[in-house]
Amino acid sequence: MAPQRVPWIYMFLALVLLLHALSPSGALRNYPENEVTLLDSMSALADLGWTAYPNEGWEEISVMDERNTPMRTYQVCNVMEANQNNWLRTRHISREGAQRIYIEIKFTLRDCNSLPGVPGTCKETFNMYYYESNNVNLWFIKESQYVKIDTIAADESFTQVDVGDRVMKLNTEVRDISNLSKKGFYLAFQDLGACIALVSVRVFYKKCPLTVLNLAQFPDTITGGDTALVEVHGMCVNASEEFEPPKMYCSADGGWLVPIGRCVCKPGFEENKDVCQPCRPGTYKASATDAFCTKCPPHSSSPQEQADECICEKGFYRAESDPRSMACTRPPSAPENPISTANETCVTLEWSSPRDTGGRGDITYSIQCKKCFGEAKKCTPCGSSVHFVPRQFGLSSNTVLITELQPDSTYSFIIESQNGVSDLSPIPRGTVVINVTTSQTVSVVLKERRSKDSVTLAWQGPERPNGAIVEYEVIYYEKNQREQNYTVLKTRSNMMTVDGLKPGTTYVFRVRARTDGGYGSYGGEIELETSHEDVLAIGDPNQSTILVVSITGGIVVFVFLVTCFVVSSSLGVRPPSIVDVSLPLLAPSLHLIAFRHCGYIKAKQDPDEEKMQFQHGRVKLPGSRTYIHPHTYEDPNQAVRDFAKEIDASNIRIERVIGGGEFGEVCSGRLRVQGKREIYVAIKSLKAGYSDKQRRDFLSEASIMGQFDHPNIIRLEGVVTKCKPVMIITEFMENGSLDTFLKKHDGQFTIIQLVGMLRGIASGMKYLSDMSYVHRDLAARNILVNSNLVCKVSDFGLSRVLEDDPEAAYTTRGGKIPIRWTAPEAIAYRKFTSASDVWSYGIVMWEVVSYGERPYWEMSNQDVIKAIDEGYRLPAPMDCPVVLHQLMLDCWEKSRSDRPKFGQIVTILDKLIRNPASLRELAKSLVCSEDPSSPEFSVSTVDEWLDAIKMGQYKENFSSSGYVSLDSILYISVSELVKMGVTLAGHQKKILSSVQSLQTQGTHIQV
Repeated sequence: MAPQRVPWIYMFLALVLLLHALSPSGALRNYPENEVTLLDSMSALADLGWTAYPNEGWEEISVMDERNTPMRTYQVCNVMEANQNNWLRTRHISREGAQRIYIEIKFTLRDCNSLPGVPGTCKETFNMYYYESNNVNLWFIKESQYVKIDTIAADESFTQVDVGDRVMKLNTEVRDISNLSKKGFYLAFQDLGACIALVSVRVFYKKCPLTVLNLAQFPDTITGGDTALVEVHGMCVNASEEFEPPKMYCSADGGWLVPIGRCVCKPGFEENKDVCQPCRPGTYKASATDAFCTKCPPHSSSPQEQADECICEKGFYRAESDPRSMACTRPPSAPENPISTANETCVTLEWSSPRDTGGRGDITYSIQCKKCFGEAKKCTPCGSSVHFVPRQFGLSSNTVLITELQPDSTYSFIIESQNGVSDLSPIPRGTVVINVTTSQTVSVVLKERRSKDSVTLAWQGPERPNGAIVEYEVIYYEKNQREQNYTVLKTRSNMMTVDGLKPGTTYVFRVRARTDGGYGSYGGEIELETSHEDVLAIGDPNQSTILVVSITGGIVVFVFLVTCFVVSSSLGVRPPSIVDVSLPLLAPSLHLIAFRHCGYIKAKQDPDEEKMQFQHGRVKLPGSRTYIHPHTYEDPNQAVRDFAKEIDASNIRIERVIGGGEFGEVCSGRLRVQGKREIYVAIKSLKAGYSDKQRRDFLSEASIMGQFDHPNIIRLEGVVTKCKPVMIITEFMENGSLDTFLKKHDGQFTIIQLVGMLRGIASGMKYLSDMSYVHRDLAARNILVNSNLVCKVSDFGLSRVLEDDPEAAYTTRGGKIPIRWTAPEAIAYRKFTSASDVWSYGIVMWEVVSYGERPYWEMSNQDVIKAIDEGYRLPAPMDCPVVLHQLMLDCWEKSRSDRPKFGQIVTILDKLIRNPASLRELAKSLVCSEDPSSPEFSVSTVDEWLDAIKMGQYKENFSSSGYVSLDSILYISVSELVKMGVTLAGHQKKILSSVQSLQTQGTHIQV
């Protein structure tokens, strides 16, 4: 028997239609763009064709709404009989790849209490199920195979039919099912005895819609099956390319989150509202990392669109190594104002820079040498016998010393200027020619005039002197002294009487002339012996004149020596050793001063000495600055205002997180400065919930960095303090920390590149030291590297300032110390100076050459402290040059005063860079014993001796100063070491100690 239906069901349907009329159909169908509808019963153009069983249960009703739009609903109201089980099943619904599906149902439900005569089995809920299947044409599904989604109850149920009072309510419920894996599913509704009308059933899934961000397009993406984010990689739009792989995450609710990476416009294109457009004529963009097209540099143009480089004008060029933003340049003109100074068989050439540099600063000079013969002055190349100091080609300075020339000869020197584009130009290079004649020797003859304590000499001048003769120079010494003590005399006459000699003693005399062009060469040695009796005539008319000159010269020398001593003491520099100083004020001669030396050397004043001034007991150069510690300010915020620029937060674009620090995250991004191009920056932010002290400590680093301006110190761009979060903005270093960078590129650099990195670090530390600033935590991890391998000192959180006293040290109380990088005195007494920074620099050198290896390997901190105290020092890393390891050992001298200064370290590294051959000898290949008393210490030349004591970097210094035989070094002094450029106290001690050992162990020298 069919179940009995209630007679008011048709009025119920009319009310549903009326309710639908009150809600315009268009509004129901306006769905969000991130939702994709799989089924919408309101949009069906024909019968839904859902399956209902039993047949007496759910019933499909089709009517027209007020816009004549078909509307189909299902209803059931078999409430008069108990044990109802009415099912309504949809057709197969394809999930289209979605793992999570949403079901939205709109329905009305009658309150059972409002139905008179209905038994107590009436329900006010119904159930919703689903069944997954790959089969799209199932006609029967068992009830047990369905998976229950939920029991649906109405928030509002109606009790009477009173449309005018709008008491009728439409319920909307949304449920979801997830982790679907088959092609699709069937949806089913179960009625157990309720009075229901299904007005609308919509099945949909969510997606993240197609979008373009940072020049990357992200496609429509279906959300995940659970709350996990879906990672999506973007594709660069039109004329752009990846700068960093762009990606975003699609959230479960269909929203895009966490943009990472970006695309940039290719060379020749610039960004404009998420589109790359070509550069206009007259502009260019050379690199994808540049933000905008820029105007062509001088002497170049771009006649067409989309230019990535501007073409140079005729006669102008751009070198291969020049950046494309550089103006086109041309070769320089010829050098100007050449000057030559001849000194025996040596010639010094000097010249002025070209009037037209071609717009470049990389001007170098080359020297061509030709020797000319005969009256016709036919010239031929000089050959390899002539030496140029510092070099013949690629000179950066405007002076060169040419040695090993032949006396009484004419030479023609061609000075050529060139720059980075000279090889690109067909025009001959700018040259200037200067002719020089080397000096002749002086012929000495003995005049028949001698006594037991004097000798008279006479000589003839050169036949063809190189200019007017200014004076003659005479040197003499006792024959058995072997030039260890000699005397220098000068006169304008062609004769001289030398007094004050020992009776019956043989002397060696040599004479040379000085002209406007310089000194000539010495004549041959003349040996003369004084008599045993006085036969000298009295009343020589020249004696009074010579006496006056002698007294005047003596006073001048005395004043000079006193001045040198006072200045040297004031500067804290030990005065040079003067041996055998003679001032015979009453002797009728020109006897000025005698040195323990093998030749006459004229003192040369350092031009910087005239610029020095004394401040607070310390020597300061004009324009030098002293670091001001932020803690000296009563208001620390004032220090930030004084030294750090405030940046508007709207000009900063944060792009990605690159690390974390003590105070918060470290990100990279871009800084937009008005009137300038965008630059990449690093951004340190202060985490939320900070205290006032944390804010002061955080910003103190900015007030420290803001005082520094050096290419090897990390540059502060500014701070953000007027809004949250508080930020410190610095330049961005693409390659990160030096230790990590070296480990990543182990063995990939040449030794010259490594020395260049070390030179940059030393230059930055010299700058800090000159500002009386102590870093305290110098290590490879605190050195940052940019894309050009430029190393910059960073991390100023632990730094301290020196007091006015140069020997003062900052004493800490407590705190952690990086043991492996810290000097012994800083560990033991917590005293830090620039000398302790030098120790740390030596460890950094070891880290660099070993490509980021951990100092002292796995030794504990206590073992490291004990080993250092017992004299242990790190051995040379693999493939480490001898000179670099020796410099490390110098930095690790136990006594602070024996360690080199940073300025000296920079000078040493510069010499190594200019002379790469000095880096060829590796520490592991050294076979000579460093101990001069060892039987293995057997050397035959000065160069071998210097190599044996690990002082090979001074070979050129010794050679150019005349020390070419082992005999000549046996009586060398500290003053002479200083003159030849050996200024490090530790190196001086090592050389003099070796010399003393050679004097006592002379049998070990093979001559």
